[in-house]
Amino acid sequence: MKNRIRILATSDIHGCIYPYRYTDGSEAAYGLARMKTLVDLLRDDTTLLLDNGDVLQGSPLQTYHYQYHPDAVSPYTRAMNTMGYDYINLGNHDFDYGEAALRTHLDALDAPCITGNVQANGKPAFANYVVREIGGKKVAVFGITTHYLKKLHSNRTLRPFRIKDAFLSARNTVETIRRLEKPDYIIALYHGGFERDPATGEATRELTGEDQAYQIAREIPGIDVLITGHTHIQGCGTLFGTVYAQPGQHGDSLACVDIYTDTGAIDARIIRNDAPADEAMENMVRAEEEECQVWLDTPIGHTSMDLTITDPFEARFHKSQVVTFINRIMMEASGSDLAGSSLVKDACGFRPTVTMRDLLATSKYADTLAVKKITGAQLRAYLEHSAEYWSVDGGRIIVNPRYRSPKERPYYYDMIDGVSYTIKVSNDPGQRIISLTRDGKEVCDTDEFTLCLCKYRANGGGNYGFLREIPNITEILTPMPELLLEKFHEEPVIAFEPVNNITVIL
Repeated sequence: MKNRIRILATSDIHGCIYPYRYTDGSEAAYGLARMKTLVDLLRDDTTLLLDNGDVLQGSPLQTYHYQYHPDAVSPYTRAMNTMGYDYINLGNHDFDYGEAALRTHLDALDAPCITGNVQANGKPAFANYVVREIGGKKVAVFGITTHYLKKLHSNRTLRPFRIKDAFLSARNTVETIRRLEKPDYIIALYHGGFERDPATGEATRELTGEDQAYQIAREIPGIDVLITGHTHIQGCGTLFGTVYAQPGQHGDSLACVDIYTDTGAIDARIIRNDAPADEAMENMVRAEEEECQVWLDTPIGHTSMDLTITDPFEARFHKSQVVTFINRIMMEASGSDLAGSSLVKDACGFRPTVTMRDLLATSKYADTLAVKKITGAQLRAYLEHSAEYWSVDGGRIIVNPRYRSPKERPYYYDMIDGVSYTIKVSNDPGQRIISLTRDGKEVCDTDEFTLCLCKYRANGGGNYGFLREIPNITEILTPMPELLLEKFHEEPVIAFEPVNNITVIL
C-alpha cells in the first residue's frame, strides 16, 4: 500500500502448528497453520513479517521430533519457511535443545537471525541489525533476547553461547544505527516483556532484568516500534513516544503495526488468530504429526491411585497427589530432604493407564533440577512467598487476583514435601505460616535442610528472587519429564501412601 509500511510480528508460538490441543484434541484458535492464513490476508509488498522467538520448544510435536529425529530439520522449521518470514529473533526456549538443534534450525531457515546480543566463542553469533528499503523509506530492524536466559539454562544447553545485557545491547545498537545508517524508522524485536505496567509505571514483578521493555522504551530514544514477547501477555500502545506491540502465545494472535509515511502516524493493534488453518502447511508436516500422535497414546505405565486433575483450584488448595509424586521423584533423584514444585496451567495428571500424552501435559517443560542447603528461616520465607498465591474475598479463600491478571500464573504457587505446614490466608502476607513441622517437630530458624527445586525456581523465577541468593550445592541435569518416564518404567504400577501435608485455612 502506498505511504504505508506494515509490520506483522509473531512471538512465543512454542512449536504449535495444528489448531488443536494435544491434551484432548479439542479445537483451539491458535497455531502456525491458522497464522499462515491470517498473514496472507494482511501482507502486501510493503510488509515485513517478523518472528520474536521461542519457536523450537513447547509442543508435543517438537518434543517428539527432538527425541526421535534430532538430526533432521524440525517440522516447525519447515512450517516457518512456508510463512515467508523476513527476519527472526531468538527466545530463551530456542536454546533448550542445545547448539546443534539450534544451528540445524537456523541453517535450514530461509529468514536470517538478527539476535544481536548473543555471542559464540567470543564473537557475534548473528547479525547485529539489518537495513531494508520499504515503500521508499529506510527501515532498520534489530533483535535482542532476554539475558536472563543464562539463569534459566544449564551450561550444557547454553554452551558455547554467551548472552550480553539486553538493555545495554539495545542502547548501543540504536546509537550505532542512528550514527551509521540514518534510517527513517527503527524496529526493535525484544524477546522480553514489560517489568512495569505501561499505564501506571508500577512494577508488576521483581526487577531482576528478565524483562526490560519498560526501561528500553523509557531510556533509549530513537526506537519507533518495539515488538515484545516472552511473558505471553497481549498488548499494544505508545510509551514514551515508542509504539509497542506484543502478541500472546502459541500463535493465538498477531501484532500488526502500520507506519503511515506521509503523516508519520504509527498505529498498533493485536489481531486474534481465528482464521481457518492452511491445509498445505498441515499436510506438509502431517507424516511426523501422525507418528507423534501414536507416540503420545503409547502407554508408559500404570497407577492404582487417583492421580487425575479435574479441578485446578482443588488440585492446589488440597495438594494433588500428583504433586506428591513429582516431589518424591525429585527427592529420590537428588537425595534431598525436601522438594518443592508447582502445577503448570492445564495439567491433567495421570489416568490409570498413563500415556506420554498425560506426562507431557503435566510436566511440559524440560526443567533440570538444583539442590540448595537452606535454613529453617529461609524455608519459612519460601513458604510465606508461595502462600501469597491465596487471598480472601467475602469470607472465602480465592486465588490472589495478582496471580490471575494480566495473565494466569498458577505455576507461581509451590507445594513442598518433606515438611507439614498450615497456611492461614486471613493473616497478613509474611505471617501466614502458622505451623511448620518436620517429623512432628517444629522447624526452628537455625535448622538446616537440603531442598530440591526446578532450575527456573532455583534461579529466582516466579518472583522468588531470594532463592537465587542461596547457592546451589548440586544440580541434576536430567530433565524432569525424563525422570518421570524413568520412574514409570521402573515401577509397573505406581502406588504410595497419600501425603496430605499442606493445610490451607481461612
